[in-house]
Amino acid sequence: MIARNWLPALLSLIVTACAQIPEGVVAVDDFDAGRYLGTWYEIARLDHRFERGLTRVTATYAARADGGIDVVNRGFDAAAGVWREARGKARFVGSRDVGELEVSFFGPFYGGYNVIELAPDYTYSLVAGPSRSYLWILARQPNLPGEVVDRLVARARDLGFAADQLIFVRH
Repeated sequence: MIARNWLPALLSLIVTACAQIPEGVVAVDDFDAGRYLGTWYEIARLDHRFERGLTRVTATYAARADGGIDVVNRGFDAAAGVWREARGKARFVGSRDVGELEVSFFGPFYGGYNVIELAPDYTYSLVAGPSRSYLWILARQPNLPGEVVDRLVARARDLGFAADQLIFVRH
């Protein structure tokens, strides 16, 4: 009897844990991975341990022979006086023309990387992780016009992210 009640709860937990995009958030379509490649500057982020204390953060994306994307995240740790770097790989969750990917920095473990807003000229993007605890504003330059940042922050807030907790990155 206990096993019958336990199994549906476990299956529900597994399905929820595998979700790669927050509920109610949609990745952009008409996504062109080739145009997205290159270096992006982190304008703002929600705090998380793997970037805590870093400034001058960039993410560089390069095409892989297998159709995936190499990822290099880099930032300066002023407290230690050193650059920190993480290398990973990304792959599309479904169609290559939808900005819904998953990225791994740790072997077989992947987390959602979802482009939820993208400038038509690919000069800025709003990226969500697998939950509302992860959010980034990225741009091709180290700065974005204030009205663009304000609009992206408002969009994040409307989607249920803790936009008031964004950390704005020094470059």
